[in-house]
Amino acid sequence: MKIALFGGSFNPIHNAHLRIAGEAQMACGLERIIFIPAADPPHKAVAGDVSFEHRSNMVGIALVGRVGFEMSPIEAERGGKSYSIDTIRAFRRQFPGDELFFIIGGDSFLEIGAWHRYAEIFSSCNLIVVERPGSTIFNPQEALPETVRNEFRVQSESGILTHVSGTEIKFITGSPLEISSTEIRRLAATGADISRFVPPDVAAYISQQRIYNQCQ
Repeated sequence: MKIALFGGSFNPIHNAHLRIAGEAQMACGLERIIFIPAADPPHKAVAGDVSFEHRSNMVGIALVGRVGFEMSPIEAERGGKSYSIDTIRAFRRQFPGDELFFIIGGDSFLEIGAWHRYAEIFSSCNLIVVERPGSTIFNPQEALPETVRNEFRVQSESGILTHVSGTEIKFITGSPLEISSTEIRRLAATGADISRFVPPDVAAYISQQRIYNQCQ
């Protein structure tokens, strides 16, 4: 089975996240995509100090009725900093016979060299890099951290990067949506309609729970 992990603070989950997952699903024939809200992101605090409970509830609401999409609370259950490599390793142990993928936006891929034990990620699973506005990757190998570039070769026709371990990095152009979580939070704080940026039921939850009122 092809299983993909898709992590993030999801503060809130929005339509660009769902578009990224859907395009990865179609491009790679993914059978399951597991959304993983970060409990304690290592690089920056959760804006507005929005609780894991609220963020995971929003993800759960957004995924209702979406075939093959599900959520895991693994990073809250594990505790400590939400390092991607620890989550990938945990799922690798859970699904030893399955083909494991990790979905990442192009903007995050360009910063992966700053991630905790990032070199181990490349040998632990396949990566699907989905283009995001302002993060077009013209030369996949040059976009890699310099310390690991010699561990990859480029498939000239497809642009896929193959690691010495046999894992691959596939780049998807897709049709990116220019949506900002920061802007959604700002609009929600003013009581503006955000249903064009997030699923309607998520917008209703944000309003009912007054999640972003403190952002005013």
